[in-house]
Amino acid sequence: MISQVGQIMLYVNNQDEARDFWTEKVGFSVISEENNGQGMRWIEIAPTKGAETSIVLHNKEFVAKMSPGLNLGTPSLMFFSENLDQLHGDLSNKNVKVGEIVNMPSGRVFNFADHEENYFAVMEKK
Repeated sequence: MISQVGQIMLYVNNQDEARDFWTEKVGFSVISEENNGQGMRWIEIAPTKGAETSIVLHNKEFVAKMSPGLNLGTPSLMFFSENLDQLHGDLSNKNVKVGEIVNMPSGRVFNFADHEENYFAVMEKK
């Protein structure tokens, strides 16, 4: 039986830029950075407050060579925030592309894009 989601693999074109986006713009922390010395490098990031799941940034080009049939598309991720309005404003002020806050049957939500034009969503969860 699965008890929780441990890590989400995010395949990116530039790991350093992705790390900087998630830490400097979104406020995540780097949990670890590993490099096996043979081209395999990964960066584990997570929200700074109480995260049970982390995101691992992998080099898309390297993974494609190692595992040619692997789906390298961006997963559809929904994050939660206790203060949606503040987060929306913070991301906007940091020149992150953000969508309008919309009311959905499940609550208020907006999306944002990283530097590679991958879109993610945030829902208000109090």
